[in-house]
Amino acid sequence: MTVLLFTLILFVGAFAAGLLGSLTGLGGGVILIPLLTLIFNVDIRYAVGCALVSSIATSSGSAAAYIKEGITNIRIGMFLEIATTTGAIIGALIAVYTSTNVVAVIFGVVLLFSALMALRKKNEDADTEDKSILAQKLKLNGTYPTTNGIVAYKVSRVIGGYSLMTIAGITSGLLGIGSGALKVLAMDTVMRIPFKVSTTTSNFMIGVTAAASAVVYLQRGYIDPGLAMPVVIGVLIGSFAGSRILVKADVKKLRLLFSVVIGFLALEMIYNGLMGKL
Repeated sequence: MTVLLFTLILFVGAFAAGLLGSLTGLGGGVILIPLLTLIFNVDIRYAVGCALVSSIATSSGSAAAYIKEGITNIRIGMFLEIATTTGAIIGALIAVYTSTNVVAVIFGVVLLFSALMALRKKNEDADTEDKSILAQKLKLNGTYPTTNGIVAYKVSRVIGGYSLMTIAGITSGLLGIGSGALKVLAMDTVMRIPFKVSTTTSNFMIGVTAAASAVVYLQRGYIDPGLAMPVVIGVLIGSFAGSRILVKADVKKLRLLFSVVIGFLALEMIYNGLMGKL
């Protein structure tokens, strides 16, 4: 395979990863890492390093559009980033000393969880009652635009969401996938934030979380510029496209397709990890 063909395939895969990552809030790494490890036989640590760089690009590309639309809750994002950044550094340090096959199996399990998360019933309704004194003190309650006008929502169980975000950060640093599934779960299910707000806020947060763990991978030499260059460009374009679609379209069928594909990739990663092929 020529370098040009390899670069083009990486670019197309990165575009798809950025598009799906932007639409679901799960990050592009869930597509990129299986693509690099299963198809191109790239060492999973280099794949994770590349995915972290792409996650920064995904977040940068889609977050700007979502903030402009007024959907992202920046205050919640900045507050929860304290938890995810701390966890990301811990996870990245663990990953450096963990067997690649073990990382692959853990990655597959997390992918299966992400696929199930994409299929679950979403919290589309906004809570209108103040249930958390801490949310009031931190001014985490907010509003977001809908087709019926501006809707106000109240945040619940702040401590529970913060704790789950720490776990999401560790997973992100270990696997390089942004841990969007855990982040959306923390905000959507635990903190009772409407799904569109939790998805867009997750996209806003992913870049900062990835940047924290990417520093560790960069210091260890696990970020290859030859892999990262086409991936960053493809993911950035895909994330812009995804952010436009999410604001205007119903993406339930796309999420169903996404879950099926991710489920298949997860089983493949677990099998290869158990067989010692990664």
